[in-house]
Amino acid sequence: MFKIKTLNHVSDACLHHLPRDMYEMNDDVQKPDAIFVRACDMHGYDFAQETLCIARAGIGVNTIPVDACTERGITVFNTPGANANGVKELFVFALGMASRDILGGMNWVYGYDAVGDSVEVAMEKIKKQFAGPEYFDKTLGVIGTGNVGSLVSNIALDLGMRVVAYDPYLSVDAAWKVSRNVERKRDLASLFSECDYLTLHTPLTDETRDMICKANIEKMKDGVRIINYARGEVVNEADIIEALNSGKVSSFVCDFPTAALIKAKNCILTPHLGGTTIESEEKCAIMAAKQMTDYLENGNITNSVNLPSVSLERMGSARICVIHQNVPRMINRFLDLIGNENINVEHMINKPRGAVAYTIIDTGSPISADIRSAIESMSEVMRVRVI
Repeated sequence: MFKIKTLNHVSDACLHHLPRDMYEMNDDVQKPDAIFVRACDMHGYDFAQETLCIARAGIGVNTIPVDACTERGITVFNTPGANANGVKELFVFALGMASRDILGGMNWVYGYDAVGDSVEVAMEKIKKQFAGPEYFDKTLGVIGTGNVGSLVSNIALDLGMRVVAYDPYLSVDAAWKVSRNVERKRDLASLFSECDYLTLHTPLTDETRDMICKANIEKMKDGVRIINYARGEVVNEADIIEALNSGKVSSFVCDFPTAALIKAKNCILTPHLGGTTIESEEKCAIMAAKQMTDYLENGNITNSVNLPSVSLERMGSARICVIHQNVPRMINRFLDLIGNENINVEHMINKPRGAVAYTIIDTGSPISADIRSAIESMSEVMRVRVI
């Protein structure tokens, strides 16, 4: 029986993939084999020795201490693409909000005090103050063309926009999703100089933190309209407020409100609604559950943010899974221990990810406690499992 601790409510759609005879899941579980999280700051979390993995039902992992998890041999999963359609649909809403003062107009309607003219008469007199440009035939700059950015790019083309994009880490799989009519830019400066609208779809990393800063805003067109459905810290808060006050940036639509942004001029804020749809939450929960169960039951890794993707069909009578440093002769040492007990290796795979590697070995006979203990004692090894 695997024990899963939930740190937030997750969609019940995942329960079909967590049979009750194999999984106990609730928020009271002690010493869990896995942690299921949706939106919770885990920095400083006291991990149990038994915890093997964290399944994040969502994309961002900045709330998870990924490096510390790696050192402890804890695999961290996320669910790329599961909420992409929800974010894409909110982006369409954001385009309208960035262009025309829809929020201001709505506030006027709901705050109207019908003294004198009726609302029907008054609105015809004041509606021009909420006017703005159409986005048809304008240029949209997209930073990041992964699961969300590719959908955003393609729908913007359908809306009649010219789309230019920048993504230095574009994978082959992602490239297949992006329309050939999207123009690729090889540097940010050229993208910034051309956009009437700019939308952000990058993860938060050391490289992307404060990407939208004073120096880069100065490279943009006067009156540019910026949409941030990536992460709040991708945009430097003080610099965007200064640009809004000066008019360099006409409007800023952001899904990550702060006390300062709430008071900022021409700033339209939503409460982190990007992937918050019924369908997105179900897809994220199901994907996370599938990845978690495949790892717990078979040792296979899909969509980990700290370990390589590794999948191996089960063969033989036992499987040993090892998370270890990516250094020479590790495989030889594992195989020597197995061979010394006259155990045949039926199947194996090893893949690295930076300084860490992951090895799966299927054997024709059971793995003894001595072999497991000997591997665990290696200073380069973070975690050993025998399944």
